[in-house]
This record gives sequence, C-alpha cells and structure tokens, in this order.
Amino acid sequence: MRCLLLIGVCVVDELGHLPLPVEAASALFRVLSQRHTKTSIVMITNRGVGSWGEVVGDNTVAATMLDRLLHRSAVLNLDSDSYRHRDHNAPIGESP
Repeated sequence: MRCLLLIGVCVVDELGHLPLPVEAASALFRVLSQRHTKTSIVMITNRGVGSWGEVVGDNTVAATMLDRLLHRSAVLNLDSDSYRHRDHNAPIGESP
C-alpha cells in the first residue's frame, strides 16, 4: 500500500493487495479520520468493501473507515482487466 498526500488530495493506492499489520491499519485510520473533511481522498483497491475487515484485521475499524470514506463520496467500481493484464494478453505487435 502506498499513501501519498498531494496538494488537496490524499491518495491511497493498492489497499488490500496484502493484509495490513495492526500498526498500519491504525495509522491509515488516523489519516482518514484527520483528512476526511479537509481534503479529497482517492482510495484504490481491488477488494470490495465487504472484505475490508479482513484487510485491516478488524471489522469495527473497517466499518469506521468506510463511514468516513463513503460520507459525501463518489464510488467508481471498475470491473475490467488492468492495463498490465491487457498488455500481457495482447497479441505480439498489437497495442491494446
């Protein structure tokens, strides 16, 4: 997981790729709690919200994070192959 704070935007990329240690989940919760009304947050994950309890190791913490993230949010659910996967499956010499 990578967390970047750009001007006015907090970007968390690849949440759920690996389970978070308790310390990391706690740190992420603090960042989201502090930033959710002050800046935009972009969360990129390959996990549905129903499995966030597994990712952060605690269903209550996951529910609280989601409460802050989903408040006044737009959720985009992209159900397609990644660019890397499409490139890998493209015939040789053909650009996707």
